[in-house]
Amino acid sequence: MPIRSLIRTIPHYPKQGIMYRDITTLLKDPAGFRRVIDELAQRYAPVRPHKVAGVESRGFIIGGALAYTLGVGFVPIRKKGKLPGATFGHDYDLEYGQDRVEMHVDAIEHGEKVLLVDDLIATGGTAEAAASLIEQGGGTVTECCFVVDLPDLGGRKRLEAKGYGVFALCEFEGE
Repeated sequence: MPIRSLIRTIPHYPKQGIMYRDITTLLKDPAGFRRVIDELAQRYAPVRPHKVAGVESRGFIIGGALAYTLGVGFVPIRKKGKLPGATFGHDYDLEYGQDRVEMHVDAIEHGEKVLLVDDLIATGGTAEAAASLIEQGGGTVTECCFVVDLPDLGGRKRLEAKGYGVFALCEFEGE
């Protein structure tokens, strides 16, 4: 069964006109969830990243499982005010508002290769902000990895224009 078929669409969430691609239906399917992690592990094992960084919150699920499978550390990138200890952050625009992501100042060692993981790429604002944090922390983004790409919203092109490699397991046309 294709991964795409395990992702449900919720119309008009979180606001009118948005077609929300919900991976919780994929996560509850043991074979589907395993397939996601296995496919990503197969792709990234030869890359040998030092760490996997996951963006709150669904990026934690995919990124944490992938870091475990690869035998590397996990770096949480969280929304403002959620991490204890010293942090730094980056503000960015969403397709439906503004937000800020933060990371611990000691999360990444200088020169570490870091794989950035999130569930979905839409406009690319969140991923661009997270990649910026990784670089500010001294790391190098090996690639930006997603379960879902919404190509019509331009996020992949935005990240590629900044020099980042982008990979997604599936795509959904439209918004």
